[in-house]
Amino acid sequence: MLARPATPAARIIPGLDMADPAAAAAMARLLAPHIGVLKVGLELFGAGGPPAMRGVAEYAPVFLDLKLHDIPNTVASAVKALLPIRPAMLTIHAAGGPAMIAAAREAAERAGDARPIILAVTVLTSIDAATLAGSGVSGGTVQQVLRLARLALDAGADGLVCSPLEVARIRDAHGALPFLVVPGVRPHGSAAGDQSRIATPAEAVAAGADWIVVGRPITRAADPVAAAQAIAAELA
Repeated sequence: MLARPATPAARIIPGLDMADPAAAAAMARLLAPHIGVLKVGLELFGAGGPPAMRGVAEYAPVFLDLKLHDIPNTVASAVKALLPIRPAMLTIHAAGGPAMIAAAREAAERAGDARPIILAVTVLTSIDAATLAGSGVSGGTVQQVLRLARLALDAGADGLVCSPLEVARIRDAHGALPFLVVPGVRPHGSAAGDQSRIATPAEAVAAGADWIVVGRPITRAADPVAAAQAIAAELA
């Protein structure tokens, strides 16, 4: 299983959110010496499937962000099907419930010491309190994240995906053990895009993030390597 990052650069996960597997592999090769993990999400996996992920994994461990969410048997079967491509991290939705989370963890353990870290997604960083309320969830984003965090960790998730704004509260409640992967990270001067709950890299790590996910501010920068190096320097 992937170890916690030991250097500032190792905390950085660029999101390869593109539909061109060749371009993603080229970006992976360019960035690999300057980051820790590379994210393959729905767009790239949908465009190229396992071969696209393998093309990225040649250069760095892969955070496979598919956010699996289905009945327990289906999610367990999906995890088993993904093990041969050896993702270092794999996401499921905490809202799938304890049985689904436990089934995903059990399926992942078939890979032994090489199993992926199972990360439960709490509340997407594009969602704010008003959006939650519109779907019938009361109490705001922080309370919903904390509810789902406890549910997921009690059911066997190794860690969580949450916004930077909930990291400190999760650390207070659950200590240092859970892995925390944090999207919604934007360097100073970067556009928020479709993110609602954001912070800078240094703020996210100071709150207790293990890894930070940074997509467009790195991959769409005029100089992606310089952008990644600047974030590492900020964290140092």
